[in-house]
Amino acid sequence: MSASDAVATFPPQPGPHRGLGFRSFAQIAPNGLGDPYNAYPHSMELYKGKLFVGTTRANMCMLKVSKVHTTIKYWPVDCPDNLYELDMRAQIHSLDLSTGQWRELSRSPMIQGTDGTMVPRDMGYRCMVVHQGESDQEPALYCGTYASARGYGAQILRSTDGEEFVPVPQPEGFGDVIITLRLLIPFKGRLFTSPTGRAGNPNASFRCVVYECRDPVKQPWVAVSEPSFGDPTNLGIFEMMAFGDYLYAGTVNHNGYQVWRTKAEGNPPYHWERIIEKGGWRGGTNQGVSALVVFKGCLYVGGGIQHGGVDVVNKIGPAGPELIRIHEDGSWDLVVGAARDTPIGRKEPLSGIGPGFGYITNGYFWRMGVHDGWIYLGTFNWALMLTYSKRDGWAELFRNVYSELGSQQVFENVSGAQLYRSFDGENWLPVTQNGFDNPYNYGIRSIKSTPCGLVVGTVNPFAPRVGVVEDDSVRYVDNPRGGLEIWLGRTERDRPFPDPDGVA
Repeated sequence: MSASDAVATFPPQPGPHRGLGFRSFAQIAPNGLGDPYNAYPHSMELYKGKLFVGTTRANMCMLKVSKVHTTIKYWPVDCPDNLYELDMRAQIHSLDLSTGQWRELSRSPMIQGTDGTMVPRDMGYRCMVVHQGESDQEPALYCGTYASARGYGAQILRSTDGEEFVPVPQPEGFGDVIITLRLLIPFKGRLFTSPTGRAGNPNASFRCVVYECRDPVKQPWVAVSEPSFGDPTNLGIFEMMAFGDYLYAGTVNHNGYQVWRTKAEGNPPYHWERIIEKGGWRGGTNQGVSALVVFKGCLYVGGGIQHGGVDVVNKIGPAGPELIRIHEDGSWDLVVGAARDTPIGRKEPLSGIGPGFGYITNGYFWRMGVHDGWIYLGTFNWALMLTYSKRDGWAELFRNVYSELGSQQVFENVSGAQLYRSFDGENWLPVTQNGFDNPYNYGIRSIKSTPCGLVVGTVNPFAPRVGVVEDDSVRYVDNPRGGLEIWLGRTERDRPFPDPDGVA
């Protein structure tokens, strides 16, 4: 992938989200980094003084092609009949923290697909991490991709200069079967991964195995866990995280997620122990682990239900997600969620807050991060999709409440991703509850601490033309608020962030 010379400057736009410990919270990249088809900031990493952001494009049009959407009546965005009429090439952008300038580094190359047509090799860049393998002269930037279903599988890319990204060998057997990688985790000098999805099901690979590699450039990947940890109901691994002397893995499981850990010692496959089962004894409504973060000596586990919080195929949801925290000794607390009796005792939410922070429309706790001594949690909120949904399957009470409120009230007062913060992990404050005043920002997918402040990336696939539902029909209009957004929250202790003309 060759680098581009395109440089974009976006003057920071102050937002209304002041206070709450921030000197300011400003938008530093609007409308998909200048291209509203950039819908998801799927990956974000710091490398050599720059913030790298990997995008996935036109996700709502990809969803239409996937046929997963059994509850949508009016399609939310204007899509061509052939997805590949759009420029679906994923992009990598960088933000120079010393100048405040954005630069598009590269777009996915085009390849001849399995059907003979030309398709992007990479539809999205789902994860980024800095890691130094045994043959790396210095730390390199590694990136996992989301491949076209007509392509030849997901790739693992590597860059040593932040300019050129070159594929390295992937685990044996991935081939064109595995199209999605969302995990690259450094731990004890090795890089770990697990396949996320395959064609037709981007959230389930049906190959729930952890792999490691000591040198991604020269050495093969090795399986270091038993398939599905010995439980075939584990369909995949959504998240992994190093915490203390252990590597943790959170699964997706229709009976409730599981959390496993290993010290990764001895000869593989390593010994793994299960810390949480059956979604913390809540069952299937804690379907998958969607976010992990280490904060003040504990591992925080955010959950959710796939497909936006309502898994129609498996008849799970809607239900608000829960937040659990794990201690180093393997014990765990319920932080946000529903009180219940479990085989290991009564669990009450330490925050006093129910699932989804009280919002059933929060489908999952999507991303967490830590900055300046605080933990941050961002949600995916599906309220906006109610306008476009079939209603014949709704419960009568829910249908009556929605009819009484009206779609405009739901759009203005309930829609938009939420971001919360806590200093102790138990008492939580809202930073935004409406997508930074943009209801089309219906998810927070990336949170990254930088020397200049906390960077937050919002998901917004409602572009460039969004549907307006009137009289049982839909018409499409230009949407100037479409495309992913990048926001920067700064405290008094953060390094000055320059605006594009170089003035701090």
